[in-house]
Amino acid sequence: MGIRNFYDILWKRRIPQILFYISLTIELIIVVIDKSNYINPVEGLLFRITFLLFALKLVSTAYTWKEWCLIAFMELIALISYKVTGKNDIIRIVTFVAACKGIPLKQMVRYAFYVTLAGCAVIVLLAVTGIYGEMGLTADYGRKWNVFYGQNSIETRYTLGMGHPNALSCMFLMLLAMGIYGYAERLKWYGYLFLMLLNIGVYGLTDSKTSLLVATVLLLASFVMTYCKFFREKKISYLCGFLVFMLCVGFSVDASANAGQVREAWFHYVYSEVEPSDGHIRLLLQADRFMNGRIKSLTNSARKDGTIETWSAFSCPDNMDYYFDMGWVKLFYRYGIVPGILYCIACAALLWQFGRKKDAFGLVIFTVLAVYSVMEAHLFSVYVGRNFLLLMMGSYFFPESE
Repeated sequence: MGIRNFYDILWKRRIPQILFYISLTIELIIVVIDKSNYINPVEGLLFRITFLLFALKLVSTAYTWKEWCLIAFMELIALISYKVTGKNDIIRIVTFVAACKGIPLKQMVRYAFYVTLAGCAVIVLLAVTGIYGEMGLTADYGRKWNVFYGQNSIETRYTLGMGHPNALSCMFLMLLAMGIYGYAERLKWYGYLFLMLLNIGVYGLTDSKTSLLVATVLLLASFVMTYCKFFREKKISYLCGFLVFMLCVGFSVDASANAGQVREAWFHYVYSEVEPSDGHIRLLLQADRFMNGRIKSLTNSARKDGTIETWSAFSCPDNMDYYFDMGWVKLFYRYGIVPGILYCIACAALLWQFGRKKDAFGLVIFTVLAVYSVMEAHLFSVYVGRNFLLLMMGSYFFPESE
């Protein structure tokens, strides 16, 4: 091998990949730390370091002129968002997605799986041994809506060092999704059975019905895709995934627009036992009961943060720090309507790529997480390492050059 060839391989492949994986590792560690009881004092500095490393990976990678146009357009949107909100989340996300070019998707997902698994295992081990972190949390989880919807419900659930039982169940679901996507071709029926038993065990610890249901659907759908080639090949499967995705986004927008009426209907139901006369609001109220009051909670603050009245084209500084659970609502509330629509377009494009490449397990995982994001906002946050769907977007939107 000549010196020139050695230089090309080292600079064009090895060094950029090393930069990418160093940055990805830091981002994943930040996610794990956030799930623990530890407050990370250098989080902002680490974000700047990872952005710099991803940017170095980007500029050392060859892109087509169409890809450069796409990157420039998205970075322009991200820059507008930064100027309006003062937050650089979208700049970091766009740079991260573009930096994925040239790195095999399964390799990235498997790496993210192992780093996240190792981090979670450390948190659990420290809590179980009593070194650091609490084993459980006693709190009001709002479960007695069937008696008086919204009344206190104090109980203790296990957290295994992750601060909240929902955090534990959420990380299990993310690990399950990454593991299935990374190793779907190796999973047999007994592997799915073991994972289902593990899923039931996590439910026993956390009592999280949402995660139990979503993880069960993920396992059953993945099992079907493993053993039924018909569903992997047919376009109808990918069309159904798109319809579910659109339904999830549409429901979230509708819930945000009618959260005030849902609260009023809840008030009349609790104190007067009067069902709303409007069938639409009655359905939303029933959905809100299933979701433990997530729609109603959008009206809890003075500004009614999360309701459609607080949305704007590119969001605003006041929308950066308020927390609530509904993921798709948070997408439009925190980042703005324009970035939210662009993200949804990117999701639709990713689904189209799944159909074109017959990526059935990508379809299953995306669809399940779309449903999960109706109720939980895990994927939409300042933490780039939480949303491994961004790895899929980077791989599919910026394929390796021939």
